[in-house]
Amino acid sequence: MNRGTAGQWARWLLLWLLPLHALAQPVAPDVLVRTTVTEVLQSIRQSSDARVVQDAVERKVLPHFDFKAMTQLAMGKSWRDATTAQQARLETAFRELLVRTYTAALSNASKVERTVNVRPLVLAAGETETLVRTQVKESGRPPLSIDYRMTLSAAGWKVTDIVAEGASLVISYRSSFSAEISRSGIDGLIRALEDKNRQAAKA
Repeated sequence: MNRGTAGQWARWLLLWLLPLHALAQPVAPDVLVRTTVTEVLQSIRQSSDARVVQDAVERKVLPHFDFKAMTQLAMGKSWRDATTAQQARLETAFRELLVRTYTAALSNASKVERTVNVRPLVLAAGETETLVRTQVKESGRPPLSIDYRMTLSAAGWKVTDIVAEGASLVISYRSSFSAEISRSGIDGLIRALEDKNRQAAKA
């Protein structure tokens, strides 16, 4: 192949790869939050059935959460003391706990009229962590600030924490986790979380 032909192939290949590269770019974190929130609110407005809410959470919300990072954050330095098997059980149990909490909140949201405004975000080049700020408005109540701490991963932007009025949802569990570990160790914390999930499932 001569240089001219090789150069032509290189240009053609570049033209094919550019659209693929563009498609591979992750959705901007604020756009992702706005789209997800809008779709979920539309789903629960159509029906307040618990199964509809659960389905909306499973399909539209959970794929955008990094539960391993959230569990690690909640565990603090104790995460390093856990074995790989313990870490896996902790992540599974904490994931179920957070999902139940979030689903319950959404179920309550279906009973009131609310709007969520997502503030536009400008990311610096190469930035891999950010905070997407939102404001939730309900009739007769002052606006509520709910922000999403997000990290860029190979699979796109993922939520690693939810901050409501300045209070971290994940960090709020750290003191209780630490107290349980002090009483009965990491295995004790795992049992406590799993027991709590089982009891909630029966309710």
